Amino acid sequence: MMNSPVHEIFALRVGSNHQRTARENFFFDACCGPPNALMPLDYYFWVVRSADKTVVVDTCFPRSTAERRQRLMYRDTAQALAALDVDCMAVTDVVITHLHWDHAGCIDLFPNARFHVQKDELQFCTGPAMRHRYVRKTYEEFDVHRAVAFLYSERVVTHDGDSQLLPGLSLHKVGGHTPGSQVVRISTQRGAVVLASDAVHLWANIRQRSPFPIVQDVVRMLDAFETIEQLADGPEHVIPGHDPQVARVFPRWRDDEHIFALHMEPIAEVEA
Repeated sequence: MMNSPVHEIFALRVGSNHQRTARENFFFDACCGPPNALMPLDYYFWVVRSADKTVVVDTCFPRSTAERRQRLMYRDTAQALAALDVDCMAVTDVVITHLHWDHAGCIDLFPNARFHVQKDELQFCTGPAMRHRYVRKTYEEFDVHRAVAFLYSERVVTHDGDSQLLPGLSLHKVGGHTPGSQVVRISTQRGAVVLASDAVHLWANIRQRSPFPIVQDVVRMLDAFETIEQLADGPEHVIPGHDPQVARVFPRWRDDEHIFALHMEPIAEVEA
C-alpha cells in the first residue's frame, strides 16, 4: 500500500431505522444488552476521492422506497452528493457491493458511469432463488430490472472474485450476506480501510462474531469477518455498513451532520 495513491473516504448518511431492536440485529443472539432494547440502523453510501478520480460505492435508495419500507430519510442520494460537491455527471465508476434495496436504488443518477458488480450477485438476484418471498424481499424488482438494462447497454462490469479497480482501491468478494457481496479496500493516510458494507452491518457483528440475521450463507459470513480483518490495517479500519456509531467515531466533513471523513483518525472509541 505504500506506493498506492492516498484516497479520501466519506460516509454519507441518508436515513435511519429507529425502531429496530437488538434481537433483530444478530443471527445467534442479542449479544449487546437487552434483546428488546432499541438498536437503530443508519443507511450510508460512500464516496472515495483521490487527486484525479471520484468513485461512488453503493447508491442507497429513493424517497419512494423509504416511504414504502417506512424508513426515516434525512436527505436523498443526490442531495448528499451535492453536499459533498460531487457532480453525478462526472462519476465514471460506481461500485455496487450487492444489489439489495438499500444499496442499489439510485443508479440512474450516474448516466456516464460503469457499475461494478460481482457476477454471482447478478446471477443470484435474477435466478430461481427469487421465487422465495423471504429472499426477494431484500431486493427491489425495479432496481434489478434497471441493473439488467444497464448490463444490456454495456454499462455493468461483472467481476468474478477479487480485482484491482484502481491503484490503491481493490474489490474483494466475500459472500455470506448474499452470494456476490463484495467489500472495498482503500489506501488512505491512516492505512488500509475496508468498506465492509453489509458483510458487517455493525461493529458488534464482527467483534462479537455474531452475524446479522439477513444472511445467505452463515459460514461464509463468519469467514468473511476473518477476510475483512486481514484486509484492514486495524479494527477501526473496518467500516460497517449500518452502524450509527460511525457518526460519533469519525469527524464530520465541514461540520455536516450526515457526512463523515473515514480517512481521518477516529475522534472517539467504538462501543462494541
